[in-house]
Amino acid sequence: VGMSARDLSVTIGSLTMPNPLIAASGCFGYGLEYADLVDLSTLGGVASKGLFLAERQGHKPERIAETPSGMLNAIGLQGIGVHRFIAEKLPELRARGARNVVNICGTTLDEYVEVARILSDAEGVDAIEINISCPNIKEGGIQFGCSLDGTFSVVSAVRKVTSLPIIPKLTPNVTSPASFARAAEDAGADAISLVNTFLAM
Repeated sequence: VGMSARDLSVTIGSLTMPNPLIAASGCFGYGLEYADLVDLSTLGGVASKGLFLAERQGHKPERIAETPSGMLNAIGLQGIGVHRFIAEKLPELRARGARNVVNICGTTLDEYVEVARILSDAEGVDAIEINISCPNIKEGGIQFGCSLDGTFSVVSAVRKVTSLPIIPKLTPNVTSPASFARAAEDAGADAISLVNTFLAM
């Protein structure tokens, strides 16, 4: 007697994924690095490394240190920038059937908006993850993610320029993460991503 497969599909705004497994931003590169090991089309989605308007070098090595309590990292959001991602990565991701949740970064509100606008016009982008939570750079990102008004402002500004599902990636390094989730929801987020890097104690 055959058993029917259980339906694990998840819908976030206009995006329907066959299952809730999304390869995390930063941990899975741009997705293509693992494409010979994992059939990307079988994942619910692939969240890209964070993208600014321009390429970013990130911090100088050493960036990772193992401790008895876990791993410390300070990558500094190294990335190829939105234009190279669209030209070099997105066509192959599309060809492999990946559902692409593209992580966007910014040092200013205007940069978040512009990156989101550019991606909204690109074929093969299924959702936008808004990185307002990286503690390892001094400018942008975390400044918005640690302020309720900042979180609301970024999410609402991105919402105005895209019809794609938007998923703010929140920081755990605040007193009340739930209040930030509510601010994101009130600003038009379709879901939230919990959470980015915990600060070392």
